[in-house]
Amino acid sequence: MNSELLRTDKELFSEIYHKYVDTIFRISFSFLKNEDDAKDAVQEVFIKLLNSKKEYENEEHLKAWLIVTTSNYCKNIVSSWWWKRKNIEENAAYREGTAGEDELLSLVLELPDKYKIPVYLYYYEGYNSREISRIWGKPESTIRTYLQKAKKLLKEELE
Repeated sequence: MNSELLRTDKELFSEIYHKYVDTIFRISFSFLKNEDDAKDAVQEVFIKLLNSKKEYENEEHLKAWLIVTTSNYCKNIVSSWWWKRKNIEENAAYREGTAGEDELLSLVLELPDKYKIPVYLYYYEGYNSREISRIWGKPESTIRTYLQKAKKLLKEELE
């Protein structure tokens, strides 16, 4: 997909936005644990897409770019000095209300980042370990190990 087309074709951008906004929001929320911050992250990621000069080979390539860009943006936010000082607990009520509908999703959201994103991509987005390894730039065996350890942590929490 030509990025020039993304900047000029409002209908195509709108279609891409509506197709991926929920995925980008869920990934953002899994990192930021706050609805407003997750919405801001979604906006920033789509602005980056609009400004991107990158050409996308196909729809999977675009989706992978969106996921990696979202993860990187959220990691930068979470590692910033002001975020570390922010009281995340003020948003606990919302987090419980959102994830309470699905106990397992709630537990997934509480996993460390290195486990959370591969689990989300594998079980909620349908990527296999090879695809996740390409998206994250880590060996496939590492992704499988992350998935296995995450599964063990989730099982312990459920028992």
